[in-house]
Amino acid sequence: MLTNISNVLRACAQRNGAAAVVSARTYADFTTEATFEIKKCDIHKLDEAPATQVVMTREEGLQYYRTMQTIRRMELKADQLYKQKIIRGFCHLYDGQEACAVGIEAGINLTDHLITAYRAHGYTYTRGGTVKEIMAELTGRRGGIAKGKGGSMHMYTKHFYGGNGIVGAQVPLGAGIALACKYLGNNELCVSLYGDGAANQGQIFESYNMAALWKLPAIFICENNRYGMGTSVERAAASTDYYKRGDFIPGLRVDGMDVLCVREATKFAADHCRSGKGPMLMELQTYRYHGHSMSDPGVSYRTREEIQEVRGKSDPISMLKDRMLSNNMASIEELKEIDVAVRKEIEDAAQFATTDPEPPLEELCNHIFYNNPALEVRGTNPWTKLKSVS
Repeated sequence: MLTNISNVLRACAQRNGAAAVVSARTYADFTTEATFEIKKCDIHKLDEAPATQVVMTREEGLQYYRTMQTIRRMELKADQLYKQKIIRGFCHLYDGQEACAVGIEAGINLTDHLITAYRAHGYTYTRGGTVKEIMAELTGRRGGIAKGKGGSMHMYTKHFYGGNGIVGAQVPLGAGIALACKYLGNNELCVSLYGDGAANQGQIFESYNMAALWKLPAIFICENNRYGMGTSVERAAASTDYYKRGDFIPGLRVDGMDVLCVREATKFAADHCRSGKGPMLMELQTYRYHGHSMSDPGVSYRTREEIQEVRGKSDPISMLKDRMLSNNMASIEELKEIDVAVRKEIEDAAQFATTDPEPPLEELCNHIFYNNPALEVRGTNPWTKLKSVS
């Protein structure tokens, strides 16, 4: 009996040793880059489309994977904290749409400019905000990225202009930023994002017109997640070809669930803008797993089966993971290590966001103006005065 046990243990040790050798050999022999076939973009008023054969390096793939996983886990933690009533007010989650933010960021420079609507947590992160700052902002704490006074919809970093709560209002602001880029001659551009629900806003078409007239370096991007606030695009829009809505502006319709498709289309659009040809319109076909906001369960206008089908067939993180594993660009163990590190980062940020103090009342009116002498601000009645410091 003891002899049999010894033989089994010896065999296990040999198998484990062999596995370790295989693992070591695999880690030392990863493919450093690979070429992938991606879905062709539909085009409007263009003679050529973005490439359908693209190269991704191992380093890029790992970076995209970590960033998308961080956004996904951050949003799931926000969902949990909201249900615990630690996060209050409006809260619009981005899980499912991670390939849009990561792909766009991979196609432009950090010195370029970006403005979006209120589903802004992912872009705050890709533009340079930290998970800790974002989570603390969601809980209204002093260490938040807007010092606890902006909340879910109003986060900002350098070259990132929010988080805007009025539907479609960020698009003319983005056109103004693009005008500044052209005026300064700095070879920069502005990406203005809006959803399919905002696509019928008149101010968006006014922005298209001015951008085309003045050949502004502006990329207008419609993140079409198919349901606006809860109405399917087919019931909300006479034309669902959002990439053609610019009429006289060239357009692309892109698979917004594939980070490489979004990256290549964004690079293509950025090159168009920087060459002085004027604006470009992009429609990213994507999907949000949560409802429109935390007050929307998200299953009254679509089925749970539909959501699960999208998760199973088109999830942006799973798609990237499969590509990397099938092309020997990473191992399952390495990606699991990233997952563990991301989860720890999120948990640490959540701990900070629930223990950091709230901003004191005397800071309520600070930062109304930039670089301005201190001034008094009337409170909730004529006898209450607060001070505003720039």
